[in-house]
Amino acid sequence: MKENVNNPQRFLNPLKPLSANLAVGETITIKEPRVLGDWVLWLEQRPNEGGRVTALIRPWGASENLAQELTPAPMNLRSRVHTYGGGALTSFPEGDQLLLVWIDDNDRCLWSQSWKGLLKLNKEKELGLTSLHAPLCLSSNPDYALADGLIDSCRKRWIGVMERDGRDFLVSFFLNKENQLPTVIYQPNDFLGYAVISPDGERIAWVEWQQPCMPWEASQLWLGCFNNAGEITERKLLAGSNSAQSRAKSVFQPTWLPTGDLVVAEDSSGWWNLMMLDPRIDVEVPTPWRSLWSIEAETAMPQWVYGMATTAPAGEKIINACCNNASWQIKLLTRDGSISDCQQPFDDLAGLHADQDRVVAIASNSVTEAGLLEVDLRDGKWRHTKVREPIMQEADISVPEPFWFEGFSGELTHAWYYPPLNWNGLPAPLLVKTHSGPTGMASKGLNLGIQFWTSRGWGVVDVNYGGSTGFGREYRERLKGGWGEVDVFDCSAAAKALVTAGKADSQFLAIEGGSAGGFTTLACLCFTDVFRVAACRYAVSDLIAMTQETHRFEKGYLDHLIGSWPDDRQRYLDRSPLMHAEKINCPIIFFQGMQDQVVHPAQTERIASILKKRNIPVEVHTFEEEGHGFRNSLVKIQVLEATEQFFKTSLGI
Repeated sequence: MKENVNNPQRFLNPLKPLSANLAVGETITIKEPRVLGDWVLWLEQRPNEGGRVTALIRPWGASENLAQELTPAPMNLRSRVHTYGGGALTSFPEGDQLLLVWIDDNDRCLWSQSWKGLLKLNKEKELGLTSLHAPLCLSSNPDYALADGLIDSCRKRWIGVMERDGRDFLVSFFLNKENQLPTVIYQPNDFLGYAVISPDGERIAWVEWQQPCMPWEASQLWLGCFNNAGEITERKLLAGSNSAQSRAKSVFQPTWLPTGDLVVAEDSSGWWNLMMLDPRIDVEVPTPWRSLWSIEAETAMPQWVYGMATTAPAGEKIINACCNNASWQIKLLTRDGSISDCQQPFDDLAGLHADQDRVVAIASNSVTEAGLLEVDLRDGKWRHTKVREPIMQEADISVPEPFWFEGFSGELTHAWYYPPLNWNGLPAPLLVKTHSGPTGMASKGLNLGIQFWTSRGWGVVDVNYGGSTGFGREYRERLKGGWGEVDVFDCSAAAKALVTAGKADSQFLAIEGGSAGGFTTLACLCFTDVFRVAACRYAVSDLIAMTQETHRFEKGYLDHLIGSWPDDRQRYLDRSPLMHAEKINCPIIFFQGMQDQVVHPAQTERIASILKKRNIPVEVHTFEEEGHGFRNSLVKIQVLEATEQFFKTSLGI
């Protein structure tokens, strides 16, 4: 007897489904933590405050209710350099005082404020920080964007990146003057960032890259000296490559050690591994770098935003987060190359920072939401502070399974498969997730947005299609020239492999993604017949329009992903979903921020209009105050709830 696939009973889950409000509406995002002696400082992005970002501090090891907010509303710590921003806060502890310098998104100005009381931590770990003065505005009416700052203590100034008139500059502002104009101390050929000053205050290292390359494709590490005027002189190229060289190399996060040695992650081996150099010696070619280790794991990540960190000096040692097959570990290295594991239970890590024997990071795993991880290297003890009480019991969480399948050109390809809760063994509805970037990575940290679906009887597969990070440069470069083919094949193949394995029902296959993941979603609908319904958030649909409309940071990215423009114009036409919308035959729901500077709203309007004229079921939801990536909790809830209802209606579940 043929099974009735439309019988809703086969999809019921006896557990109470997770609400959209709990899944996405109340999730606070932690960013850029750092250890300051006996204190921990971090940023929180709060969706219930419209996505406002604020700085908090508390004593090391203290409970979360002792956290003190240093930048109360309406302050909003956010940078806009390269659109994606990051690196909005700079901190500098000195004695019992703490200096903070930040970019406030309300006026885009640079602000500073000092507190005292860092050394007044009593046995009860009570807070003792008091402000020394009101916030001071260092810049004046900027027609530019600032980010990625550091404190030059020798010269009493803030140094950071300024983006103005389509160029990057390294600029400075004195710390004790109001309403200054920026002082340019260095101008690169194109992009720069991640600057760090040597322990003696005399040298500075930074990263540069040039269009059409993104920093994870080809970038260079430079070293310079400060002259008496505080300008950068005697520049030397230390590592990396530019697009003109035959073998591209990328560098990530230069870091000074207290010894004066310089450490950087670079991928000439095919993996981002750590290298060390004493830059005080003559660095004539070949540069005398020394490999700290050689492993098939990544010690870096794509530099989409400023403030990313995977390496830090920890006393006489080096602490590092490294990734293998989309799982992270913390490693402890010495200068002589010995390696040991830092034992802790989390495998989704970011924002690593250390001060002597104390380490902090943003950490999660498959059953624990992201929180602040504090590790004491002296005794190996760790502590994890969540941003909220657990929403789900561990028994009710769908734990991801590594799922390898045959992808594009027969290459072994990775995904995380989340089985539906209380699965009865019958083929279930499947949601395929396509991450953004496309140089992103599907990790295994607890994602309540995924649990929203598994608690409703859906399986979910989060695909690390060719081009994803976390598997080495060769895996990352599978997408070179292949965007719209490799990713489409891999996401479709993952779904078909799960159907063949008896885990997914071919009549109930959905796909969703945002930004680049939205492009892959639309391309899957154009060029395969695998999926029955889809959801797209601020999706790329017109590749030719992207060459003309997108922001400066990604202006040349399509040269790598598709081919040289306009020489490869036909390839752009062949892969643009907008040009093949007549091939789409399944329902789609679109979500678009009207302030989007990466994917202009017109792209969503055009493809939705074509589909509506063909009587394809389409919904379009627009949000006037949102940009590329939604920040407001009410918007996130609406997106998830509308997607579920659209899927249920379209699939007849």
